[in-house]
Amino acid sequence: MSTTQSSTPENIKSIVVVLLTGAFMAILNQTLLTTALPHIMSDLGITADMGQWLNSAFMLVNGVMIPITAFLIEKFTTRKLFFTAMGLFTLGTLLCALAPNFAFLIGGRIIQAAGAGIMLPLMQTVLLLMFPIERRGFAMGMVGLVIAFAPAIGPTLSGWLVEQYHWSILFWIIFPLALIDMIVSFWVLKNVSVIRNPRLDLLSIILSTLGFGGLLYGFSSAGTYGWAAPHVTLPMIIGVITLGLFVWRQLILPQPILEVRVFKYGVFTLATIIGMIIFMSMIGSQTILPIYMQDMHDFTAFETGLMLLPGAVAMGLMSPITGRIFDRFGARKLSIIGLLLVCVTTFMFTQLSTTTSLAYLAIVNAIRFFGMSLVMMPITTAAVNSLPNVLIPHGTAMNNTMRQVAGAIGTALLVTVMSTMALAPEEIDGNINEGMVHGVNMAFWLAAILTFIGLILSFFIPRGKAMPPDNMNAREDLEGE
Repeated sequence: MSTTQSSTPENIKSIVVVLLTGAFMAILNQTLLTTALPHIMSDLGITADMGQWLNSAFMLVNGVMIPITAFLIEKFTTRKLFFTAMGLFTLGTLLCALAPNFAFLIGGRIIQAAGAGIMLPLMQTVLLLMFPIERRGFAMGMVGLVIAFAPAIGPTLSGWLVEQYHWSILFWIIFPLALIDMIVSFWVLKNVSVIRNPRLDLLSIILSTLGFGGLLYGFSSAGTYGWAAPHVTLPMIIGVITLGLFVWRQLILPQPILEVRVFKYGVFTLATIIGMIIFMSMIGSQTILPIYMQDMHDFTAFETGLMLLPGAVAMGLMSPITGRIFDRFGARKLSIIGLLLVCVTTFMFTQLSTTTSLAYLAIVNAIRFFGMSLVMMPITTAAVNSLPNVLIPHGTAMNNTMRQVAGAIGTALLVTVMSTMALAPEEIDGNINEGMVHGVNMAFWLAAILTFIGLILSFFIPRGKAMPPDNMNAREDLEGE
């Protein structure tokens, strides 16, 4: 039994603002503590390994929650789910602001992440359902604006704030904003999704958590501890096995928690793979460049933030524009041009040295992110556009999950290549930094190869805009299997 909620709310702009604000704060918190960690470690008396869990736990819980959101979106109304997500996020933020010790702080981060993991897929699903297919590019362009700006602002903002105030200021700023967003949403947010009342399959939830959680933890830890470490290999083995069982169970359930048969749609599968490649290259390089700049080139954390900022601004400003272009021409041309720019600029990062200028890094990175802005949201929109409306919650959840996993894999692979390919000092006339930079260049060679594969795949994207099949027939096809 399914019930459709109001699909064309009049106050669309107000709803968009509320959703984007909530998602912006959720994504901002992924990177907000990056440059504040030394201050937190000193204040709470914890080691770097423990401190890193403030970021790792957030991303891990966030990644585990995303696959479950398709079930939640079909089970609960838009308003209930939004208030739950923002309520968890706001409560977690308050706990972090008041945290007297590390255990309290990590607990607050986990609660924050549970709300944040629901927020992004919910936002994307609601926007895609509110806008007709010919305007979805514009809607997803606004999503791209949030995704680009939030992670870039996080480290720079937190770096400046913790120099002036206690680290808890980071949460005291977010808390009232989250509270205001919840209050405003009470008046403007409407129910726009479709309630299908799927049954809760507890085993699927457990398998999903162990599967995606194991893979995310394993790949995230591999870059730091190496691939042979027991706490890397064991979670990955558990993750692969339980993920296989999860997929099998979804195929036999009449009402799956996450509809894995979205991969039956060729355009969705192709676009998702290209999106994963772009995300691997983007997240991995955002990890590598700060290490290179601060450990091998004597740039400060603030200079590193300044270097990353133009790229984030370029990507943010272009996302709504590329959304409108997508609405007219589709994803193929945008993806080819964007991936070509990403390939060229990634190759330019394979030529780094200990004397590379800040201007060179900032300009190349800005052009690189400009190229990514031509690909990221258009390719995501093309993927979801190829699905019927009944599968949009599953498509957005699957797309976001695959990107989370790809980001973890990309970071682990690039950090591993950077570490293992670094030259010994005697190989380069005793210059330790030059030897380490060689590892960075090799990591970017891997990134260049990945983006070139993405470029080749982009030529197979259909011309024009992918049109979804008939909703009813699509649901009957899936249920009949």
